[in-house]
Amino acid sequence: MAIKRNINYINKDFSEYRAQLINYSKSYFPSTYTDFTETSPGMMFIEQAAYVGDVLSFYLDNQIQENYVQYARQNNNLFEMAYMFGYKPTVTSLATTDIDFYQIVPSKISASQHVPDYDYALYVNANTSISTRAGNPTTFTIEDPLDFSVSSSGNPTTVSIAQITSGNPSQYLLKKTIKGFSGIINSTQFTFGAPTEFPTVEISAANIAGIVDITDSDGNVWYEVDYLGQDLVYDGIKNTNINDPNNYISGNDTPYILQTKLVQNRFATRLLNETTLQLQFGAGNPNDTTEEIIPNPLNVGLGLPFQQNKLMAAYSPTNFIFTNTYGVAPTNTTLTVRYYTGGGVKSNILANTLTNPNTNTIQFIKGGLNATLATTVFNSIAANNPIAASGGSDGDTIQEIRNNIISNFGSQQRNVTADDYLVRTLSMPAKYGTISKALTQKPNAESANTTLDIYVLSKDVNNRLSTASNPLKGNLKTYLNQSRMIGDTLSIKDAFIINIGINFEIITLPNYNNNQVIERCIIAFQNYFNLDRWQINQPILLNPLSVLLDEIEGVQTVKKVKFSNLVGESKGYSKYAYDIEGATQNGTIFPSLDPSIFEVKYPNTDIKGQVVAI
Repeated sequence: MAIKRNINYINKDFSEYRAQLINYSKSYFPSTYTDFTETSPGMMFIEQAAYVGDVLSFYLDNQIQENYVQYARQNNNLFEMAYMFGYKPTVTSLATTDIDFYQIVPSKISASQHVPDYDYALYVNANTSISTRAGNPTTFTIEDPLDFSVSSSGNPTTVSIAQITSGNPSQYLLKKTIKGFSGIINSTQFTFGAPTEFPTVEISAANIAGIVDITDSDGNVWYEVDYLGQDLVYDGIKNTNINDPNNYISGNDTPYILQTKLVQNRFATRLLNETTLQLQFGAGNPNDTTEEIIPNPLNVGLGLPFQQNKLMAAYSPTNFIFTNTYGVAPTNTTLTVRYYTGGGVKSNILANTLTNPNTNTIQFIKGGLNATLATTVFNSIAANNPIAASGGSDGDTIQEIRNNIISNFGSQQRNVTADDYLVRTLSMPAKYGTISKALTQKPNAESANTTLDIYVLSKDVNNRLSTASNPLKGNLKTYLNQSRMIGDTLSIKDAFIINIGINFEIITLPNYNNNQVIERCIIAFQNYFNLDRWQINQPILLNPLSVLLDEIEGVQTVKKVKFSNLVGESKGYSKYAYDIEGATQNGTIFPSLDPSIFEVKYPNTDIKGQVVAI
């Protein structure tokens, strides 16, 4: 008869395994082995078994832990869970700014008047790069070309006199402005043969911000979608008198016309890790005539003719066309994929620093020019960014991925509540820029209308708060319109930045170095007022700050903690003044009625402390 063994399933680490194995041997093999000294052969085998058990327990626990959003620590696992819950993580975001291009042209006589000679106008090709002149330059790129010889309401050329000779203009300065983004457009190709179901390809590179476009060998465009079941996409075309003569009059305000279209050629992207972007295509055969392309109402619902029942099929929430292939697969073609790399917080460069254009992609439009004069004109090309770049971000941290997964899953890709709009705002795709702080609220809390104000802020190159640029706010509004409820009216506004300074006085304990204690207190304040911990309209609670200082080693008593408002754009601070004293009530500094955020702009200098006598 077999002996029933008593096995303990609770023990999980090395020492517990070791102790349990010794007890097991003593209980069931008392006469077989009795030498349990540290150096005995039996103990060697027992400890080896305990070692194996400890390692296995560790990996089992780790695998279970990595299946939970709130506990997972490996980025690739968090990325997988993010896509499972419908959230797309980012590893970098592109900054944007206005870039001014300049060139000199000689004058000529036309109708007895001196005018610019546009024969010497330069042409700046699309994807021309412009960089800073620092030791570690930051590169920006323009997507569209610039033609100095053309001026229109949507693409004006500013003309000014650059030089006067004998009382008449001899040279003119031409200026054109265009949007630039931080980063580089890269290109790679993938070749496909016979169609396969849901083929995937991977792009490996650092700081991938997104896909620019994909075209195949036949010139067909492939469209990026959130998921392969989505066949309705938004498509932007240039607002010109050729593309849309009726709307061209508003070209200065609307450079692109947003349209919707049904597409077969589509793909979805997902980040496998920080340096690998996967592209997945559909499973349909483009040569299959039975593939359903045209909407068919018989595919939806019950009670329709021929007893059509498709309630178990997957539909896009934006379009009720059923297809079991989720788009077509690339077949006997080569796909050219262009994608963005770059961006990050460091790309939020200061104004007047983007001054080094790549002249290799710039040329004259006309030939037969005077060689000496053409050389002078070509050497005059210059560039500059009149405003600081904004929108650049280093991507999601592990904790941000966790928070955004949970928030995004709750929104279900539609905006119903104010919180839904807030989550959507903070999860806008990286290539459109990044909103760092946001607040959503009704203009009137008691109002029954559906107007919603969204207050936003971005960050500059030094990771400090700044006002979001107009292009960034425009991108945000367009992005939110895709999922807003019918009847909702959105207004994107700037939140106010209130820069504060902190002065504190403490009494130190005997035998402590005063300077060291002060330094520890300053570091504690710097951590407390870290921007990642602060949101728009968050008040400052004074009592926790006194407690914070009391807990610092060497602090005996906190005598005073005083806040002041620091103002002045010339010093780098916000231009908005705020009455700190008047806003302090019952141990709390309240933000203004207009949405605002408190910021310690320069933590190393704006936080000051001193030791006072008892």
